[in-house]
Amino acid sequence: MSHSTYRSPLADRYASKAMLELWSLQTRHGLWRRLWLALAEAEQELGVAIPPEALTQMRAHLDDIDFDAVAAYEQRFRHDVMAHIHAFGDVAPAAKAVIHLGATSCFVTDNGDLIQMRRGLELLRGRLVAVIRALATFAKQWRDEPTLGYTHLQPAQLTTVGKRATLWMQDLVLDLADLDYRLANIPMRGVKGTTGTQASFLELFGGDHQKVRTLDAKVCHAMGFPGSIPVSGQTYSRKIDSQVLEVLGGLAASAAKFASDLRMLQSFGEIEEPFGTEQIGSSAMAYKRNPMRSERINSLARFVLAVTGTANQTHSVQYFERTLDDSAIRRITIPEAFLATDAIMILLENIVSGLEVHPARIQQRISEELPFMATEALIVRAVQAGADRQAVHEVIRVHSIAAARAMKDEGKPNDMLQRLAADAAFPVPSADLAAVTDATRFVGRAPQQVDDFLAEVIHPILVAAGEAAPAKEEVRV
Repeated sequence: MSHSTYRSPLADRYASKAMLELWSLQTRHGLWRRLWLALAEAEQELGVAIPPEALTQMRAHLDDIDFDAVAAYEQRFRHDVMAHIHAFGDVAPAAKAVIHLGATSCFVTDNGDLIQMRRGLELLRGRLVAVIRALATFAKQWRDEPTLGYTHLQPAQLTTVGKRATLWMQDLVLDLADLDYRLANIPMRGVKGTTGTQASFLELFGGDHQKVRTLDAKVCHAMGFPGSIPVSGQTYSRKIDSQVLEVLGGLAASAAKFASDLRMLQSFGEIEEPFGTEQIGSSAMAYKRNPMRSERINSLARFVLAVTGTANQTHSVQYFERTLDDSAIRRITIPEAFLATDAIMILLENIVSGLEVHPARIQQRISEELPFMATEALIVRAVQAGADRQAVHEVIRVHSIAAARAMKDEGKPNDMLQRLAADAAFPVPSADLAAVTDATRFVGRAPQQVDDFLAEVIHPILVAAGEAAPAKEEVRV
């Protein structure tokens, strides 16, 4: 590895080998050669005079790309597609005269990009299902562990640790539905010609419109697609890019929401992300255990959310049949968005597979707030014991404010219940007070909601996915 030139951190530090290979020059230009082969094969089947030896030579040289030769041709021609055509022709001389016959550059660039994006979504889908599977295990384990809920970042009615995990899963399930829709509907550009009219292919087949339509279908089928986009200019509509990248943005946003929640939970001491046995949290503060994985998710998600917006901007200025100001930015943003999202999903699975829950700390924080949340139940108990509702309300108000003040100003524990027990104006025995503040009374149907969600929503997804899972990736620094 050269250390004298810039390399993307996404390649060196974050993304997986599989995603890096997908967006490599080898894969990209290997796809170009496969597209040229599929085009030549289909043209021959439909009557174009292409010698069998041409196809044989093309098949024999799909992956042995001489990138030095390509670079030399590109320096001469200032055209990357023509450079690859000539380099392919050098190793398949019998095909040199027919490679790219009837096609425009976007035949290989656009179709190749769509193939790579579809494969990228497939890779991300495997990682997404793995994250959902890990969260399902976590939710089941902690389905009935009471914990403080938060609204407005303030303590609110109790929920459970497992129920909160279903909220994270619900976002990912919605992302999975979006991803699956795009996977099922992403088309090829197909064989459309210079401005999308297929004029060159109509000329090639002597005005036979049906042969042109069949050619388009044959090439799509050869590349594993059911069909092509119905109409195009020189390029497929760049709206498709924005639709695909919106899926990545959705994954990034869901992961970032989870990571933000976890960073706060870790600051509370309730739940922590994994921490290596020799991991160092701070070069100065040796005790530190920082949520670096979650922080990295937030950082990478910010990048993905920023670059996904460029796709709509690019689409909005593709005047008429196409302009070339889409080229440079697409070369950068599409692969980088996939690499960054891949890195996010690797981190997410790593975290959720190793979450550390601290029930004692969770219960301690509940004990600080639960007496306040139980006030309505306390009023009901007092009225049942014969007290005046309005009078009891005032007694509770006075003692709850005093207890809160002592907690904030003097660092004392929440002693509201002890204050009420000592007040003759409050007619509920101490034993009843303790029973009212049992945390499990305040979680509602949270445990049952976990069970229902796992059974009705998550189980079908996991069954359909099967047991296959992507290889676990090491989280690199």
